[in-house]
Amino acid sequence: MIEVFYTILILKEMTKKITFLGIETSCDETAASVIRENEKGTADVLSNIVSSQISEHKKFGGVVPELAARAHLENIDYIIEAALEESKVSLKEIDGIAATAGPGLIVCLTVGLNIGKSIAAFSNKPFVAVNHLEGHALSPGLENNIQFPYLLLLISGGHSQFLIVKDVNDYEQLGTTIDDALGEAFDKTAKMLDLGYPGGPSIEKASKLGDKNFFKLPEPIINKAGCNLSFAGLKTAVLRESKKINGNNKLKFNLAASFQNTINKILYKKTKIAIEMYKKKVNTSNINLVVAGGVAANLSIRENLKKLSREIGFKTIYPDLKFCGDNAAMIAWAGIQRFKKNLLNKIDVKAKSRWPLDKNAPYMKGPGLKL
Repeated sequence: MIEVFYTILILKEMTKKITFLGIETSCDETAASVIRENEKGTADVLSNIVSSQISEHKKFGGVVPELAARAHLENIDYIIEAALEESKVSLKEIDGIAATAGPGLIVCLTVGLNIGKSIAAFSNKPFVAVNHLEGHALSPGLENNIQFPYLLLLISGGHSQFLIVKDVNDYEQLGTTIDDALGEAFDKTAKMLDLGYPGGPSIEKASKLGDKNFFKLPEPIINKAGCNLSFAGLKTAVLRESKKINGNNKLKFNLAASFQNTINKILYKKTKIAIEMYKKKVNTSNINLVVAGGVAANLSIRENLKKLSREIGFKTIYPDLKFCGDNAAMIAWAGIQRFKKNLLNKIDVKAKSRWPLDKNAPYMKGPGLKL
């Protein structure tokens, strides 16, 4: 009976522009956003409030789950109220609620998921439990009218994957990290070099002051077939070289630059392979490469992949920088897309620490798990 009610509701909503409230608490950002689909098929972002916890976790060099969960509990009510107020949209005018249900830190996910379910139940609104990775995968659609299928390079603190995005809720993994995620490698390298947290921006800034060719660092599994990735060996090599620096800033900047350059070379070569794999599977020469996730904000990586796109002829699409890191606008947008396909959830849905986009892909440490 509930399914019939929501199906009728969806058909009615299809005649008007859909408005969703999104909630995100998968790691260390407390976020809420109200977005409305517009006539161009993209989003009007009416509000996008993000409360970062970087200062709380900085001294630990990474996210402490218990501290993150406590901060979510303290901030979530205010963040949601602020998002609704800024959007000038009342809860009554919202068509549905979307909240991240995984993957992520369970103690953090539970905060946003539970309040999202509570709001949906109280207001009798449809509820969508969103896969955080699908939020990233669909995030360029906030500003670009992108047609399926497309190739996705998802690079973040917990994930590094190449996927074919066939449609909403339909993904095929081509390659993934076999050990560490790229964002984790950035954070650990920055910690080794005493550059601060988060590591991505710190490494990118320091690399501009160094010689990218000074240190010869390994490119793990670069000569193996396929587009799987590996960063653990590179991280170990940085640790070894960092012990020789002894407070020499010039060497520190050289090592940061060499690390960034090595990452660029790895992504250049593996993306090239992924594109060939994509072309064979999709049988097309018209390629859109979407690069999403927190590490997609790295401008050096963007320029590197732009160079590759010019060389072999494909279009590269990035979310705006404000939509690369964890945010609720992408969760609300994914919620709208799932809502339109009647992919709704009951209120008893639970948080998942691991939730791969391609359920048939072989399990490895990296994909679908936020560390």
